[in-house]
This record gives sequence, C-alpha cells and structure tokens, in this order.
Amino acid sequence: MAADHSTAGLTPSFTALADLVSARVGGRVIAANDEFFAPKANLIKPEPAIFVPGRFTARGKWMDGWETRRRRTPGYDWCVVALGMRGVIRGLDVDTSHFTGNYPSHCSLDALDSSRAPSPSICAADDGPWVTIVPRSPLRGNGDNFLFVADQRPWTHVRLNIFPDGGVARLRVYGEVAVDWSRVARSRRAVDVASITNGGLVIGASDMHFGAKDNMIMPGRAANMGDGWETRRRRGPGYDWAIVRLGTTASISKVEIDTNHFKGNYPETASLEGCAVPTSSLQDLGSATWAVILPRTALEPHHRHFFTRELVPAGPVSHVRLNIFPDGGISRLRVHGHVAGG
Repeated sequence: MAADHSTAGLTPSFTALADLVSARVGGRVIAANDEFFAPKANLIKPEPAIFVPGRFTARGKWMDGWETRRRRTPGYDWCVVALGMRGVIRGLDVDTSHFTGNYPSHCSLDALDSSRAPSPSICAADDGPWVTIVPRSPLRGNGDNFLFVADQRPWTHVRLNIFPDGGVARLRVYGEVAVDWSRVARSRRAVDVASITNGGLVIGASDMHFGAKDNMIMPGRAANMGDGWETRRRRGPGYDWAIVRLGTTASISKVEIDTNHFKGNYPETASLEGCAVPTSSLQDLGSATWAVILPRTALEPHHRHFFTRELVPAGPVSHVRLNIFPDGGISRLRVHGHVAGG
C-alpha cells in the first residue's frame, strides 16, 4: 500500500476524524529504540511542528520532531505510542515537516490491541503480537504523507517503523473511537455523548476564523481563548452554528456551554437543537428536522453554564446543532445523555 502524497485540496477525508494518538486526548509515546537528536514525545504534540533557524543542542540541530542518529548497521528504527482513545484506525499522516535531508525513505505501521502496556521485549519484537496495518511505504520530506488503513479492528497501541533512520515531525492517527455502548446503556448513567473521547465529532461549522470547531469537545476546560471555537465578527444578519455527531444516539438530560476565557467576544445568546438521522453526512443533515433541546438563552462572559430544567424533551438524537447569536466564542460544549435503550 503506497503512501498517498496528498496536496492542498486533496487531503483525504479521514483527516476529519479524531486523532487517536494526540497528546491532547491522552496519547503517550512509551518507547523508542533511539531518539538521539530529537525526543520521541514530540511525535504526538497537537500543534504543528516549527523550525527555529540557528537553534542547536549539544547533540546537533534542534528539531521539533522525533529524530534518530544515522544508522551504520542493518535494521530500522521504531517508536511505540499508546493511543489516547482505543479505536478503529482509518488513516494516518506521517508528517516530515522541516526534515529535508534527514527524513526516512520509508515507513510502516504496526498495531496492537491490549489492556496492558507492552513490555520492552514486545515493543522491540519483529513480529507478533504486532499486526502490520500499513506495509512499508515510501515517504517524502518536509510534508504530509497520508496512508490509508483497511483493517477494521480497534487498537490500543501503534508502532511507527522508519527505514532506515531519520526524523518525523508528527504522527497523526485518524480513526473512530471504540466505545462499548451496550455496557454504558446497561449502567443507565448519563455520559457526555458529544465528547471526542466518547466518539463525538464536530462535522461542520458556519465559521471558525479564530478557533477550530473541534476544540469544543476536547477533554478538560480550555487553557486559553485559542483553545475554543471562535467565529469572526458578523457584519450582516444571521448567526453562527456548529453540528456535532454524537458518539451514539441518546436522550439529552444536561447541557453545558462554557465561555471560559471569552470575555468581550462571547455570544449574546445560544440555543441547541437535535435530530435523529441514520447518516453522518453534513449534506444530508440539511433536510433533517431539528427539534429544540435548549431554547435561545442568554449567556455570560467567561462562565460555565449548566442547563437541565431549561431543556425541552426531544427524544433520542444522533446529532446536535449549537447556534450562537450573532457570533463569538465557545470554549467547550458538553452534551450529557442516556444511551438509547438504556
């Protein structure tokens, strides 16, 4: 399976899915056979890699990625990452940004599904229990290297193999979070079905000029104003919106809208609607019937709003649409619900 070296406008659709290995969702780099020039932990940083001209360390040029020494013996280098969220991998990006004469010529990806952290001997094993889900594929330097994954099984760990050595700026592993919803339903407890850790995904937004839509469903509270969803200032009629595909169909019992850090740019009011549709296509949702869950309600700056009694029963919903009037920023959206059938 060869790498799909996509360019602008040709980015694969799987990049719209959750990055299962990001440090932001709990991903951890747990082992590497070598990290002489640049540490393995850089590999899963959520922010894009940077380059600082003239910056050096005692071992050589400072690089914002994982970089091994030049190999003088046969073999290859590898790095093992624990996924922050167990899931089915649809594709990956082996990003070699800023690595020009020192990137690997090829890579492959192995995967493992285990409730235990792999031992040092397993991390270094040439074969089982690892399963190769991306065979050895060519890479290009200083850019994205997109690779598709056909395997349908969920995984907890991946091992990036680079041939024979070199540097990789970032590893993005895109996929769908695996959640045992039947178990959640049996517990009869409400869970945040919008959370990225429970399979939630923001599939569309009217605008995200200042802040990415996906920030709203990330774990924890926002670190700053840039860690939320923020639209540009509206100069005409209308309002802004974002649509979240919930991790599963649920009946909503509590909603949290957090405007943390948004003080002079929070929305005046907001509302939440829901629909139950069998598709996740944003285009198909255009003809869906939306039911009000939270009527248009005034918001406060830099404040954590909780709504329970204000909610209108809408039955089980698979998607929610957050409307903000007329524009502004929301740091987090939490949608707690009982799983359908629970």
